[in-house]
Amino acid sequence: MKTIYEKYMSLPIDKGLLCLEHGDITTPYFCYPVNAKPIGFEGCILYCFLPEYGEMVFACNPESCADQNVYPLAATFKDFIRLILACGTVNPVEQIVWMDKNKFEEHMASEAKILTNEQKIAVQQLQRELSLLPMENPFEYVKEIQKNFDGSKIQYSDEYYEVAGMENPKRVDTQDEHLFEFEPVVFEINCKDDRS
Repeated sequence: MKTIYEKYMSLPIDKGLLCLEHGDITTPYFCYPVNAKPIGFEGCILYCFLPEYGEMVFACNPESCADQNVYPLAATFKDFIRLILACGTVNPVEQIVWMDKNKFEEHMASEAKILTNEQKIAVQQLQRELSLLPMENPFEYVKEIQKNFDGSKIQYSDEYYEVAGMENPKRVDTQDEHLFEFEPVVFEINCKDDRS
């Protein structure tokens, strides 16, 4: 039995219409986790699975407006598709990380005006072929996923830590290897007051 992801991948829909261009990570950006499994791309933004987080879907954005470059969008691929059905493309879903509810609603209104007929047809076909309903409250859903997310298992490259100016937890501090430890030396200082 095919998974939702396998069914999605086999659909003859132009995934680019959903802002999910197909491709491999040939030239990774600094923030792409080293073991990311691509779902699709929107410019430099990678949408992917990370094996240590199971079915959760992530966005990896080197030009993020948030204080993080990698963040979850959906607990499962099924929910990810339902978010796209609700928003028309993946773009508004990815933007939620830095938006408040008002900004999101404004963004959705402006996106609705620029969605092409081809994009609308692709979303309808996606819904029909996968038999899924749009997510009812996409903003609240994504914010809840992101609220207490623990990103400590994300596997970044050494370049990520250099670019982000963060300490690399994978690097062992080799400076300590060459230091010797001596027993403490105590000096007694006799301070006589010779002014008397």
